[in-house]
Amino acid sequence: MKKYFAHSGNDFGSWHLLKEHLESVSKLAHSYTGGWRGEEEAALAGLLHDLGKYGDRFQNRLQGHDQGLDHWSQGAFLALKKYGSIAASIAIQGHHIGLQSLQKEDLKKLIPDNLAKYHPQNLQLSDSDIERLQNRLHQDGLAANKPVSRLFPHGVGESQARIDSMLDVRRVFSALVDADFIDTEAHFNGDANGKAHRKPGLKLNDDGIAPAALKKLCDSIDAKSALADQASALQQVRRQLLNSCLTNARQSTSIFTLTAPTGSGKTLSMLSFALQHAIHNNLERIILVIPYLSIIEQTAQIYREIFAEFGPDFVLEHHSMSGLGEETAESDAEGCEERERQLRRQRLLSENWDAPIVVTTSVQFLESLFSNRPSACRKIHRIANSVILFDEVQTLPTDLAIPTLAALSHIGHSWQSSVVFATATQPAFDHLHAAVQKQCSFGWQPTMLVNEHGAMSNALRRVDYDWLDEKPTWNELAAMLNEQTQVLCIVNLKRHAQMLWEAFETTDELFHLSTNLCPLHRQQVLNEVRQRLKDDRPCRLIATQCIEAGVDVDFPLVYRAFAPLDAIIQAAGRCNREGKLNKGKTIVFTPCCDGRLYPGKTYEQASSVTASLKHDYGEAFDPYDPKIIEQYYRRLYTVAAPEQLGRRLNEAVQDLNFVDVAKHYKLINNDTINLVVPYDRELYEQLREQAATEGLTSKWVKQARCLSISLYRPKPDDVIWDSLVPVQVFRNGRHSRKEDWFIVNQIEDYDANLGYIKPDHLNLYIA
Repeated sequence: MKKYFAHSGNDFGSWHLLKEHLESVSKLAHSYTGGWRGEEEAALAGLLHDLGKYGDRFQNRLQGHDQGLDHWSQGAFLALKKYGSIAASIAIQGHHIGLQSLQKEDLKKLIPDNLAKYHPQNLQLSDSDIERLQNRLHQDGLAANKPVSRLFPHGVGESQARIDSMLDVRRVFSALVDADFIDTEAHFNGDANGKAHRKPGLKLNDDGIAPAALKKLCDSIDAKSALADQASALQQVRRQLLNSCLTNARQSTSIFTLTAPTGSGKTLSMLSFALQHAIHNNLERIILVIPYLSIIEQTAQIYREIFAEFGPDFVLEHHSMSGLGEETAESDAEGCEERERQLRRQRLLSENWDAPIVVTTSVQFLESLFSNRPSACRKIHRIANSVILFDEVQTLPTDLAIPTLAALSHIGHSWQSSVVFATATQPAFDHLHAAVQKQCSFGWQPTMLVNEHGAMSNALRRVDYDWLDEKPTWNELAAMLNEQTQVLCIVNLKRHAQMLWEAFETTDELFHLSTNLCPLHRQQVLNEVRQRLKDDRPCRLIATQCIEAGVDVDFPLVYRAFAPLDAIIQAAGRCNREGKLNKGKTIVFTPCCDGRLYPGKTYEQASSVTASLKHDYGEAFDPYDPKIIEQYYRRLYTVAAPEQLGRRLNEAVQDLNFVDVAKHYKLINNDTINLVVPYDRELYEQLREQAATEGLTSKWVKQARCLSISLYRPKPDDVIWDSLVPVQVFRNGRHSRKEDWFIVNQIEDYDANLGYIKPDHLNLYIA
């Protein structure tokens, strides 16, 4: 009997039998979705995903005698026509080109005769005779069955045009894509003994791992607590928060909120909840989602130190700057050879989040839930059977609030997972319940993990607020700050920070912190600031919002430019943080200056809501009052009218169009570029040399992180381009420009105090 192959020979000359590949992918996809109602469709998708490879033209292609072939649409058509599985069909169709559309008219495009007349990718079918392909499948000893349980048993209608339905399709798609990658990788990594599968990552519900990790965490918390004053109000609140988290962890999976004041040990307490919750519900992993790159590294490092004995793969850090490579189908297939063993191992685990603890960003996590790309969706099936912790979740973009809550509610209620929103200023989304319910039947009704957060906040009234009526100029503000020995001033714009810095007559004992400083520079500034605070030496710090979330500094006095209420409260969290003073003071002011006061319309709108709330409450305006905070968020999301926003995204959902949904769900709409700056000259020169000789590699990105800053992409005619050198990609002997990594070419563009200062004129070279 003729043999059919899925892939050509590996380094040992072994060819990959198609029968073996289809069977393996089917079993893997089924195991990834086991116990869920989509498991049979995932298995079917695995069995049929490469049906077109039974075509003679594809077999010739493996010999190098043909090209430009579509080998997936035949399996997608058979899954739809014979087995009635819409989810398997669209997953198969998308495993190379991305998820497309569930509209009936679009599904009709899978008919072989239609594809022969017009193919969207200008390809040709490897074989248009579906019956012949199916016979060859059967002759190989493989047989498919119609799934008893299907996501769309009665077809797709208007009632299925929802966030939750589309998310379930992505889970089937994720299982197929990951299974396909894993089995193909095992073939090409194989040796004389056959396929060589990668070592799977640990899971929390593996024998004894979660209890051992919880004990290690509790020991670490106890050791840290032993160094503090046990009778202090802060320590009592920290113990109360930890005990509440451990007690309430013995609940079934759902959606939860965790509200706790800044400095109360929230980061480690919610991790203790997650571990205890995983033990109670037999869950596989914890995913920590953080909005800011500026704090993700320090959080991941804290976790690594606590769980060091479990090995380097226990905590996986995955985001755009982690040096693990960007998520594209091309990069998933290439580029591993150059890495060190451990970096390669972490990259493999990051592709599908195969680790007990994953630390990632809001952008990485949430945009994956709405993506249609194989590489981005590949990890979605790992989100099931997990605890997902959202740290510092103050606000969601107003136009994305409802779809985001719908997706998370569905995960928390239908995927044997739990979602926790943790912050000092808990957003009030309850009034959006009815709107969310239109996209997910469960709506948004989370359970509070800590009911005493108001009492905790009162117990930690470490700061008095003072609201300045007058609007100081930068010179007047500089004079106020100069009168203080230790003071932090937070402004809304990097431009304002520079203007305030320049208003000081002397910069002795003055420091600056903003994202114009590279991470290595920021860390060294913070180290110096913390040491000065500890030694009770003079220290004046001008900073932007980058200091507000997760940065552990403790000033006796904080000045904060008027801002959204959550930002003001976060700023106050840097004041008297450890409760060493009877009361610290946070002074809120509005600067007198020309030009815009806020970084964007959303920020300005939230600031206006704060101003209106303060006006209405008058002397009774108390940022410690949970009712005030709740009113703030209710007003914010009422003024923004999220139900009326995101029209294009809503239309894409109604059209069940995965391509357009991915296009319109963007947490960050502005394109950014990364600049390597000359802060550490030795490392800077080393990176320049490596970029010139080796180009852009994941290893290079990992080294460059500490010297990089991000900027919104300038306009094509901006003078900044004259002073930047693009880092090119070397592939197959050719150079290509990625246009997202650049090296700052002029040393003088990086100031020792203010960081990167964008040039305002062209470079002139005089012979």
